[in-house]
Amino acid sequence: MKRKRLDRDKWGFQGFPYAQMRVDLPEFHGMASMIQLLSGDYCYWETPKAGKVPVCGKGMTWLQLVPDDQHRLITVKYLPNGKPSLWYVDVIITPQGDVKIDDREELEAAYASGDMTEEQYRRTLAEGEKIVQDMCTDIRQLKKWCKGIYRHVQSRLQAPDTFRKNEKRG
Repeated sequence: MKRKRLDRDKWGFQGFPYAQMRVDLPEFHGMASMIQLLSGDYCYWETPKAGKVPVCGKGMTWLQLVPDDQHRLITVKYLPNGKPSLWYVDVIITPQGDVKIDDREELEAAYASGDMTEEQYRRTLAEGEKIVQDMCTDIRQLKKWCKGIYRHVQSRLQAPDTFRKNEKRG
C-alpha cells in the first residue's frame, strides 16, 4: 500500500506551481492541493472505454482532495481545456465510465506478508467498496462536485493576499 500525502517530497513535482489549503464548503470539508504542470511530455494510461488517457503532461492541472473523516486521497487530473481526464483514488475512473481497481496486488501482498492485520485488510476492502459506491455510480455528479471545488480553489488562488502559492498551509 502507498502512503498518501500532499507534501510532494517523492513525486518529482517540486519545480511546478503548487498550493495547498483548507477547504470548507457545504459539499466538501478537507484539504485541497493544486499542482500545475508547466512542462513535460504526456504520459498515458490505457483504459477499455476511454482508450489512452493522459495522466500528466504540459498544461495539465492536478486537484487533490483529502476529505475530513475519510480514508482516501482523490486526485482529479484536468486537461489544459479544464475537462477531467480521470479521477484516481486507488480506483481509476474516467469520464467515459471506466472503473478499474488499482494496486490490489499491493494490498494482497501486504496482507499476506503480515504488514497488515486482518482488521486493516477488511477496512481497506470496505473503503474500496465505498469509493466505488460514492464516486462511480454517477460520473456526471462526480464531475459537477469536483468542478465546484476546483473553481473554489482557483478563485482563492487568484485572490490577492489571501493565499501564497508554493507554501504549505495547515
